[in-house]
Parts: sequence; structure tokens; C-alpha cells
Amino acid sequence: MTVSLEQLRRCHFAVDLGAARTRVYVKGMGLVVDQPSVAAMNTRTGALIAVGEFAEKMTGRTPDYIRVVRPISGGTVVDIEMAQRMLRQLLGDRTRRMLRRKPRLRAAACTPHDADPLAQRATIETLVGLGARRVELVDTLIAAAVGCGLPVERPEATMILVCGAAATQVAVLSLGSIVRAERMPVGGESVDHAIVQLLRHEHELMLPSQAVRPLQLALSENGLTPHGPTSTEIHGRDVATGLARSVQVDTAAVRDAIQTPLTAVLDGIGKVLRDCPPDLVADLADRGMVMVGGSALLPGFDQLLRQATGMPVHIAERPDVCAVQGLGEMLEGRIEPLLLGPQTC
Repeated sequence: MTVSLEQLRRCHFAVDLGAARTRVYVKGMGLVVDQPSVAAMNTRTGALIAVGEFAEKMTGRTPDYIRVVRPISGGTVVDIEMAQRMLRQLLGDRTRRMLRRKPRLRAAACTPHDADPLAQRATIETLVGLGARRVELVDTLIAAAVGCGLPVERPEATMILVCGAAATQVAVLSLGSIVRAERMPVGGESVDHAIVQLLRHEHELMLPSQAVRPLQLALSENGLTPHGPTSTEIHGRDVATGLARSVQVDTAAVRDAIQTPLTAVLDGIGKVLRDCPPDLVADLADRGMVMVGGSALLPGFDQLLRQATGMPVHIAERPDVCAVQGLGEMLEGRIEPLLLGPQTC
């Protein structure tokens, strides 16, 4: 593990600062915050107007003096002060007062795999600003694996794919540690961007900010497979005239546009498997990989990976909250480490 389980058991709350959503787990209470990582502020007064879902609904609909910001990008805090203000509002007065009463308040947080020291420092300073006296950092890959019930502490291979909004991480774990891992700067936002660019170039249509995620409309139940509907109707604004317009989009073209960012994910998975010891790869042939993260719900993504790798691919029961749930399991002391001590003869 990144830190010892004994240190994590002393923590009072855990935070998963994602590019898309922020989640907070409080020891003894469970998941208390699950909101978009968005804040809206008044640029004239500097006052915070809204956070979470309400702030996200304001995107693209505000007057000039209201700015909607995302203080977290790719799992890294890019605006520490705004991230602190957003977290305070999301937690609420009651939860903050309860946490402040804890002697020597401790916190745990997820960090992306191979996060640089500056990114780690930004996460620590964000939680210190909330009153934490000590912050323990846990690799997102390990936290997510624990959260979806994988036996990461056993001497056998487990493979996990964390599909985030800004990045995708894949790892093979054994004995509570990461054997091989890869982080690709491709996520749900890249898929959305590919669809937006397709509509702009092929149909001269601009999507409103609230419709940047048209996957459910464009891909339907069968997702990336060719068995879905042949076309779907999407509404937007004409690039030339600025007027509202609807177009029929060929879903086969949407699938082709999505293939480019997804190919980078397949390359990362292949690299991890090539670098792994043969014994661990043999384990994975039977167990396969588990997908977690909000983008794991992209329709048909699991089937695409299954066809490309030839391995079983499973989606976690609640893929979007696996990382923070894993931190919660560690905080509550529900994970027992595998003790590897010297043998006596």
C-alpha cells in the first residue's frame, strides 16, 4: 500500500478529488459528499455563489460577472484556494463542526498514479486548509481495487482499469502493491471532445455546454457495437447562422470518431501486459480485468476491451465511487493486511 493500513485507520475522513466529481467519506458516517467538482463565483465581489450540481447547471448560462470554474483537473488540484472553498461548501457547517472537534484531525486522499510532488503537495495543502493536521496519500489504483472488492493483498494478479474524466489508469496488482501500471492522458472528456469535433466538422453543428456528453443519445444501449441504431437526432447551434438546428447523426461515424482516444487506452493495457511477469499474466487470463470510474459506463466499452485483449472484462457494481469506498474500507479497518514475517525453523 502507499501508506500503512495502521496510519489510514487513524484518519477521520477521506477525499477523492476527481476532475469530474468530488467525493468525501467520513469515518462512521459513510459517503457524505458526491458532487461535481464545479464552483461558481462572482468576479466583482469574489463571493462564492454555488458549488456542485447547481454550479454545473450554470455552465454556459451566466452573465459576464459570474465565472464557473473547475479547481481540479485530471485528479490534480490546480486552484488550491478555490478547491478549499468548494470543499467547505460541499461538506456543510454541521459536518465541518463535527470534524473540527476531532483531536489532531487526519485525512486521506487519492492521488493519480505517479503524481508528481507538486500535485501531491497541492492535494495536501487543500486538506490542510480544511483543518487536517496530517494527510495520507493513497494511489487511486489501490484505493479503487480495494473499493471494488479485489483481493489486492493476495499473491495473485488482479488487473484494474480506472476510467476517469481526464485520464485512464491501468495496473496489475499483487501482494498489496502495484507490479506494473500505466497512466494515459485519455478519458471521458477526450471521448466527448471527439464527438463534438465530429459534429462540428461533418455537420457544422455546435453543441451547448450541457449537451457535451451525448453518448446516451448517440450510442444507445449497444454502445460501441455495430448492433445499435443506425442514426440518432442531436440538437445544437448552426456554426454559420447561429440558429438552432437538429441533425441526424450516423452512429457508425460516432463509433469511428471514438476509436482514436480508445486506441490509446488499448495501447496502455498492452504495454502493462507486456511488462508483467508471465505468471501474473497467466492469472489474468482467467480473472481478467475490472473497470471502475465514471467513464467505465461508456456503453460497449467493456465489450471493445474484451475483443481487443481476449480476457474477461467486468464492470464494478458501483464503478464511479470505488476509489472513495476503498479509502473508506481502509479507514474503517475492514482490510486486513497479509503479514509476511520471517519464518521460524
